[in-house]
Amino acid sequence: MGQTGMVHNNHMNAYELLRDSFQAAVAAVQAERVLPAHLTAPPAGRTLVVGAGKAAAAMAAVVESCWPDEAPLDGLVITSYGYAVPTEQITVVQAGHPLPDEAGLLAAEDVLHRVLGAGPDDLILALISGGASSLLTLPAEGLALADVAAVARALLVSGAPIADINCVRKHLSRTLGGRLAEASQAPVMALAISDVTGDDPAVIGSGPFAPDPTTFADAIAVLQRWRIEPPQAIRRHLEKGAAGAIPDTPKPGSGCFDRVEHRVVANGRSALLGAADYFERHGIRPIILGDAITGESREVAGVFAAMAREIRQHGSPWPAPVVLLSGGETTVTVRGNGRGGPNGEFALALTIMLDGLPGVYALAADTDGIDGTADNAGAFVGPDALALGRAKNMEAVDCLRDNDAYRYFEAQGALFAPGPTLTNVNDYRALLVL
Repeated sequence: MGQTGMVHNNHMNAYELLRDSFQAAVAAVQAERVLPAHLTAPPAGRTLVVGAGKAAAAMAAVVESCWPDEAPLDGLVITSYGYAVPTEQITVVQAGHPLPDEAGLLAAEDVLHRVLGAGPDDLILALISGGASSLLTLPAEGLALADVAAVARALLVSGAPIADINCVRKHLSRTLGGRLAEASQAPVMALAISDVTGDDPAVIGSGPFAPDPTTFADAIAVLQRWRIEPPQAIRRHLEKGAAGAIPDTPKPGSGCFDRVEHRVVANGRSALLGAADYFERHGIRPIILGDAITGESREVAGVFAAMAREIRQHGSPWPAPVVLLSGGETTVTVRGNGRGGPNGEFALALTIMLDGLPGVYALAADTDGIDGTADNAGAFVGPDALALGRAKNMEAVDCLRDNDAYRYFEAQGALFAPGPTLTNVNDYRALLVL
């Protein structure tokens, strides 16, 4: 992994510290740790578990392990390929993310059917986590899955923030944007592992059980703002909705939400606290900069590089050794033909801006184990990253121009690929200054 940094007399090198801090962060937001305290008593009737997201299967397994044997329990949750865990009473379906597929559509149809069948004496236990927007996709009447997926793909590469993307998704769906709450006659307890800044239930997984303050007109404005020309059927659908010919998503104050309770059981800050505790135990001062950092990955990297330089050269505002921890969701406006997600792009831009600054190391990774659509979570950065790239005849600035962080870090063995983590609270960044 190239040059390493030593922390006092600790022989664990910088990259191991960063890797293990990620594991500590992820451990802090695992379903078995955060879910049991929020489970309620069984209802008079049966309990129907439904849900979607990267953590949905792990959450379902925890519900099964905690639920009284005598209480009726069944249901269906949808998770990404590779994120399933064994369950006995709750069916787990694996489907497409970040783009929806046929498996997800059929499972979302099944979820809607089950919700419609629940009665006032039953309880719907909704398990929502990052990824639900794609996994729970059930196109509105008259819309084709391929068209909905095409709009999602265009939004994902546009640089649009998640709230904008989800605004459009909600208005093309029969399940998102509070539509499942609207369909339910049963009380709902919605438990969420949040992957969005601000932890708004309306944004987490596009809020299938949450009131939606956005409108059809807002969805049209999002597409215009990001210069996306949707398929004709999508455009007609949104225009009909904006004209009042199609009912909008249920809004705050709607009676259907009187029987819904939302609880966020874990979020990005939970993960950062787990990592901070890990670093403290290893004699390094952790500074949590926040779990709500957004913006273009390369621009955020510039701010972090400036802070690292100030600490390294002037011991201000904190003396080394120190680690800057942050979360949130950075974005990439894709202009090149390369491969890599927001965390890889952050790492590549940071590499350029640090310019080999000694004693500075970083890990940028997505807590679900997948950075964008690649098979890695992110990448490591060290003082020798530029030199290692040049040794492979690769210039970091050229790769950044082509949005090709994956190839750059793969060539020097600096990709971070922990595999599916069974949870998702979005970005994790640790900038270690020794």
